[in-house]
Amino acid sequence: MTDAHGYPRPQLQRRCWTSLNGEWEFALDSDGRWARPGDVVWNATITVPFAPETSASGIGDTGCHRAVWYQRLFDAPTLAPGERLLLHFGAVDYAATVWINGMAAGRHEGGYTPFTLDITAMLSGSGAQRLVVHAEDDPADLAKPRGKQDWQREPHSIWYPRTTGIWQTVWLECVPETAIHTVRWTSSLEAWDLGIEVILDGIARDDLRLEVQLSVGEGRDRKLLADDTYAVIAGEVHRRVALSDPGIDDFRNELLWSPKSPTLIHARLRLCRPQGDVLDEVESYTALRSVGVQGDRFVLNGRPFPLRMVLDQGYWPESGLTAPDDGALRRDVELAKAMGFNGVRKHQKIEDPRYLYWADTLGLVVWEEMPSAYRFTKRSVARLTREWTEVIERDSSHPCIISWVPFNESWGVPDLPNNPAQRDYVQALYYLTKTLDGTRPVIGNDGWESVATDIIGIHDYDPRPERIAARYSTGEGIPQLFTRERPGGRLLTVSGHPHAGQPLMLTEFGGIAFTPSEDRTETWGYSRSDTAETFMTRYAGLLEAVRSLPLLAGFCYTQFADTYQEANGLLYADRTPKFPLEEMRRINARPVGADVTVQERLEAPSCAGLEQENAPVLQSPRPVTANG
Repeated sequence: MTDAHGYPRPQLQRRCWTSLNGEWEFALDSDGRWARPGDVVWNATITVPFAPETSASGIGDTGCHRAVWYQRLFDAPTLAPGERLLLHFGAVDYAATVWINGMAAGRHEGGYTPFTLDITAMLSGSGAQRLVVHAEDDPADLAKPRGKQDWQREPHSIWYPRTTGIWQTVWLECVPETAIHTVRWTSSLEAWDLGIEVILDGIARDDLRLEVQLSVGEGRDRKLLADDTYAVIAGEVHRRVALSDPGIDDFRNELLWSPKSPTLIHARLRLCRPQGDVLDEVESYTALRSVGVQGDRFVLNGRPFPLRMVLDQGYWPESGLTAPDDGALRRDVELAKAMGFNGVRKHQKIEDPRYLYWADTLGLVVWEEMPSAYRFTKRSVARLTREWTEVIERDSSHPCIISWVPFNESWGVPDLPNNPAQRDYVQALYYLTKTLDGTRPVIGNDGWESVATDIIGIHDYDPRPERIAARYSTGEGIPQLFTRERPGGRLLTVSGHPHAGQPLMLTEFGGIAFTPSEDRTETWGYSRSDTAETFMTRYAGLLEAVRSLPLLAGFCYTQFADTYQEANGLLYADRTPKFPLEEMRRINARPVGADVTVQERLEAPSCAGLEQENAPVLQSPRPVTANG
């Protein structure tokens, strides 16, 4: 079936699926008193997948609630012999417990990652089935990954309303008794091949084969790249598919993925019995591309690729962390490209897979960053590590993702320079990430206080272009940059972990606020402009300075769109530009640095003090409010 939010798992698609988005019965459990579905007093209706804090949900309650409950009926499909029914949740914040027809179906902890339950044995015939979801999300719990969700009742500083309960698509899927469970892709330009890993679940069989067909293009332009069959050994397939190498760069480049030319390779996978009949069939996609670091440059497909990124927090005024629909996700990708950026840094959010699908399809690179916990405890370490592992498992096959960022600005590790355990934690997450995915750079702690990283990310909100230019002017200034300069009040590297030649990027800067005069009372930014013309002029001056610096391998401007009280977007919260898109594009799309190559030019895009007890101690640059 179709759904306004799109197929929720774009790299493993089946035809038989049913969205459960829409109206559900709902109840707030502010003190977390109810333990079972029979305890609940159902007194409201909510529109899933929007969180109850949002107006799009029909609830619009931004108070502090420890738990919420959902209930709905659904019709179970008629299952063929051996067939199973899976219940999928895109994301439920934070800990979800699920019942089917009064029977406990399962539990999942982690607010940004998906989970699946086999509910076949709990179905009551083929008629109406009762589904109940209990979501626990203590608003005062600072030891869980929460990103920008505020722990105070009223959003303050750089934190925003909470997201409680279901906030991504809920859906049903019919699968055979033995089915394709996961598909993971990797690529190698050196060998000119693709790696595929397929894991099955269900009834174990030792007589199955997997057919893999790869093609590029559509319709009459479709070209077959591979048509292979592999034996399934112990429920798994691990193979590399060699492609025919044309040898000449002009032809090789046609197959490579980049923002300029986002070529995707379509895949059809069939799980077959010995007699040849198809047991399971899924559609997927991948791409040929490589990312990495060479000397002081970031490289894409073996060539220096200056990053022109914008920080994107992924909120919408009426629907919070959940996009209004799939078209809104596509539009955000299109807007970033139309503004002259070639990438986004998704900040403190694990984005909906549909956004990554559109970034893959339209050509936009993505830095993926783990939402922070704000306390350093054994429990917070276990929670974040588990969920970060699930994030990498979910998203590692997306070609648009070019880096992993487990920590931002020492959030959750506030004593990093002086606490050996916290330094070990950051290094452990860096190396765990490299272990789970060795194909991308990892930025261990973006902003400052690096202890293990492939790229030095620097956050510097100095509003004066001449000081930015002087600070990062030449390589001769690097020793002073790392020993004396303190953007954000912090040293860029921790003692004992000096800069070892990694690329330097300005991964947060700018943050200039501009809103119409009547809206300024409750808004802020890192600096402020009073008119649209002044805003554009100041933005152009900062970008001119940053683009001219050969020392930098890229930049990321703060930010894409206004987010609640934070009014420093290039777009208003409704995605209306604050000055013409063509002017943004003209300012942004010039190559970075003085020594750009022809290839780099071709890659240009074509189109606060906390008073609450146990509150985290964060030292983000101090914003400038409407009152200065």
